[in-house]
Amino acid sequence: MVFNGSSAILFLWIFSIFWLSILSVFLFRMIRHYNRLTRDISERGLKEILEQVLKRQQGLVEETAHVQRTLEQLGKDGELHIQKLGLVRFNPFSDTGGSQSFTLALLDNNDTGLVMTSLYARTGNRWYIKEVREGRGKELELSKEEQASIKRAQLVTGKHV
Repeated sequence: MVFNGSSAILFLWIFSIFWLSILSVFLFRMIRHYNRLTRDISERGLKEILEQVLKRQQGLVEETAHVQRTLEQLGKDGELHIQKLGLVRFNPFSDTGGSQSFTLALLDNNDTGLVMTSLYARTGNRWYIKEVREGRGKELELSKEEQASIKRAQLVTGKHV
């Protein structure tokens, strides 16, 4: 097929109409999008609106960073709160019935805390408290029941000494 001058002009004219139609579709989409962005906005331009959005976004980034730092601090502080409990009941005296005596271990995430022991006898009840550091008695040696209560508390988290 050979193009002469009039067919080339016709081709360019059809191509130009097609190209202008495509550009018009994109233009109308952009105008519609622009109108949607600026709807309900009075006396302000798109630049001002976008600057406000960027400023707000920067504020959210800073706020998110602050929340992240706070969560990390709470996580560190939370390791020092009582997280593990271990209870062992036992009968230390042959003249009393049942296991009315007990040892309770109250430990933080680092296995530091205290062990409370209540010894029940017919003549009275005695309480003993010992400090625990990293799963061991700090100043006083722990009884086997106190060690068992610490092990029971550690079983809750799967950490063993």
